[in-house]
Parts: sequence; C-alpha cells; structure tokens
Amino acid sequence: MRTLLVGVGAVGGVVATRLRAAGVPVVLAARDAASAERLRASGLHVSGVGGPASAAAGDVAPLDALAEDGGFDLVVLATKARDAIDAAPRAARLLAPGGVLLPIQNGGVAQVLGDRLGACVLGGLSNLGATMAAPGVYEQRNAGHLLVGELAGGASERAERVRAWLGRGVEVRATANLAGAIWSKLVVNCSVTTLGAVAGRTLRDYVATPVGRAAFERTYDEALSVALASGARPERMLVEPIPPGWSGRSVPGPAHEAWVASVIAGYGDARPSMLQDFDRGRRTEVEFINGYVAALGPRHGVPTPVNAAIVEVVEAITRRELAPDPGLLARIVQAGG
Repeated sequence: MRTLLVGVGAVGGVVATRLRAAGVPVVLAARDAASAERLRASGLHVSGVGGPASAAAGDVAPLDALAEDGGFDLVVLATKARDAIDAAPRAARLLAPGGVLLPIQNGGVAQVLGDRLGACVLGGLSNLGATMAAPGVYEQRNAGHLLVGELAGGASERAERVRAWLGRGVEVRATANLAGAIWSKLVVNCSVTTLGAVAGRTLRDYVATPVGRAAFERTYDEALSVALASGARPERMLVEPIPPGWSGRSVPGPAHEAWVASVIAGYGDARPSMLQDFDRGRRTEVEFINGYVAALGPRHGVPTPVNAAIVEVVEAITRRELAPDPGLLARIVQAGG
C-alpha cells in the first residue's frame, strides 16, 4: 500500500520510525518546509517501550507540497485533532481510487471526518503513549497499539488489509465495534484526562477529594449516557466501561468502589497531555472530547451541563484567564446542579 503519514509529532513519529525501521515505505508530511528539513537532517529515533529503533526520514515534505495526484492507497492522519480536521480534505485529494483515509485521533474526529468525507474514511484511534523530545527524537511510553475499524461497525476486508500493512511496524488491531472502542476511550478522556488537566493533578490525586470524586463521576456518567443514547456499545479496554449496577448514574457500594479502584489502577498516575498544551499556549482538543459529548448530548435528549462547563473552563485556561487548579473542579460540579 502506497502510504502517507501526516504529522510527525509524538505518536506519528513513533509510528513513522517503527514502520521505516521495519522496511515499510512511507512518505511523511511535516508541518512546513523547515520541519521537513530538520527531520531529513536528524533522522528518526525511538527509545522506550518496544525497544530502540532508528531510520532515515526518507521522503518528507509539507502536505501542501505533495501533488494532488499522489495516488496514495493509505493516508494516516497522526496530527492533533484540529489539524486533522483542517488537513483531511487536502489529504483525501491525495488518495488513489479506493484509497483509505485513517484518522487516529482521540474523541469524535473519525466520526466527524466520516460524516464530511464519506466512504474513504476508515475509523481509527491510538492507544500509543509517546513523547517527542525534539524533532525526530521520540520515546514510546507504553505497549499500546493502533485500533482500526469501520465507523458503521462490522468487519471489512480493507480494515484487515490496513491492519496487516501497518502491523509490520507497530501493533495494530482491527475491531468490528470501533464506535464502542472510541466511546470507551472518550469517556475516560473526558473524566480522567481533561479533569486532570483542569486540576493540574493526576486522577489519583484529585479523585481522593470529595469534590474531585464528584467531578469524576458526574463527568463520566454524562459521557457514558451520551454514548449509550447514540447507540454505541462501549467495550472493555483497560477497565469495564459500564460501572456495576449503572443505570444512568453511578450506584454507590462496594462493587462501585472496586470499579473506581480499577480505573485508578489503570489511569491514576498518567500526566494529562493537555497540560502540555496549556504550558505551550496551544489549542487543546477539548472540543473533540468533552465538547463532542456536550454537542451530541442534546441531540439524544441527554443533558450535559458538566461537560459543557469543562469546555468553558479549559477554554478560559487556554486564554490565560485561569490557571489549572483543583479548586476549579468545584465550579464544574456546581454546573451539574
């Protein structure tokens, strides 16, 4: 499959390095000409989980510099969410007839692009944890994988073909329930990652306080309610996505406490990547995470005041009107009444 990978940041860089190190030919699209030149000079280097790997950057250029008759069989979007939305129409024009556009971002990006661009979009998401120390220098932080599947559900030959091709360099799994997998990760992103960024704390820290626990549970309950109302069937990833006895709200008791403990065990010490966005003054992906929940909820008759409040707080932090602080969680809880 003639392959283009758009975005050579943390996750994209790990994928690109491991593919090229395994001998899989892949063209890289960098942010601009200067970024492309830096990558050609530095090469690609990965350390961490999965072992070290290095490769020449090979063919690398800005996306706009690639001819529109690129004839790619597969274009992988590995950028930030907003950049993926912006780049997708241009990337789709580079596809050969029958080619596949594969977004691997968090949240509702794949569904948004599927709605806009149609059948060329194959759904995906990334469970790879990675950081970028410098252009071309990456660390893989977990034994994660890419997940691919049809947005409409079910198995398909093209999903299996993409899985086998990219699987030469990184672990890739195909699922017949991609929507369920996306929502399983999304409810965690809403309630663990974003709240952790707002509080400036890990889940283990902020959920130990009464207001932090309330913020976590109300955010999770809202997001899960929207997922189920949309027709998705969330599936188990690190934890069971539906708490014991859940019927629209968490049910207190020993079984629920054990479930919370399993969430903490799986995600409790992760530093939210959104904090890096705050530190660097970059736009966050909140509109595709909590914002996606807040926008979709009313369409299915599900109130989402807590997730809407989270979006407002994150945007205020981005504008430097607020700073991450555990005290902000009380404002979010109060929004839920």
